[in-house]
Amino acid sequence: MSANSAAVNAISCRSADLHARPAPKLPSRRALLASTALLLVTQTAGARTLAGGTGMPWRPFAGDPPQAVEPGPWVFFTPEEGAAVEALVDRLIPPDAETAGGKDCGCAVFIDRQLAGAYGSARGLYMSPPFLQATPEQGLQAPSTPAQLYHRMLVALDAFCRATYAGKPFAQLPDGEKDRIITGMENGSLQLQGTSATPFFEILLQDTRYGFFADPVYGGNRDMAAWKMIGFPGARYDYRDWVERYNERYPHPPISIAGRNAGSPLHP
Repeated sequence: MSANSAAVNAISCRSADLHARPAPKLPSRRALLASTALLLVTQTAGARTLAGGTGMPWRPFAGDPPQAVEPGPWVFFTPEEGAAVEALVDRLIPPDAETAGGKDCGCAVFIDRQLAGAYGSARGLYMSPPFLQATPEQGLQAPSTPAQLYHRMLVALDAFCRATYAGKPFAQLPDGEKDRIITGMENGSLQLQGTSATPFFEILLQDTRYGFFADPVYGGNRDMAAWKMIGFPGARYDYRDWVERYNERYPHPPISIAGRNAGSPLHP
């Protein structure tokens, strides 16, 4: 037999052997699901081991749940600082016939509680040098935390007002004088103890806006006044029927993440 004939015979034998063998059996759907469940159980058991046998290593929102702000005295501000901030936010968002201003909407309370917490201490932010002139898109570039900036600038504002207006603090000035001071803070023409007041104005304006439109659970947007003003439904689980109904006022009261609607009392 030639070498070519032997090779042909060998290939034929292998082909016949392959056809003679039964096709491999594919796993059933039940077996596939069972193996998937076993894999999930195994992974869960591993997670419990990592957590010391107490369950999953994390729970959603367990690390930083929202803490409802309770009425009470200032937490961060002194009484004088609190009065000044109330006067400032009430000029930044003045009241009108339909909506309360920044003071009555609780913007100062919102800022007070935020400064007393992680925001005030810049927790989680890199706060080491170098501190360079940067664009607004590059974020905070200053050695002072928000709490330090507020305290320093409110002290400087009080000293300026008392020296300029015969001992009167900012909160006791006529609205026209308050607006003149705020305008100087905004355009950089007002120096407070040799320092430009513009960075303070910018952070104050930002925080006032946050307090006006944030969920009431954080102390601002009292009675959801800002949400009612713009027709925002709040934390409702479903308002798809209204998404594309433009220029129509949303008829239902907004809902806070605490589950309270704008028509229910804050403390029943």
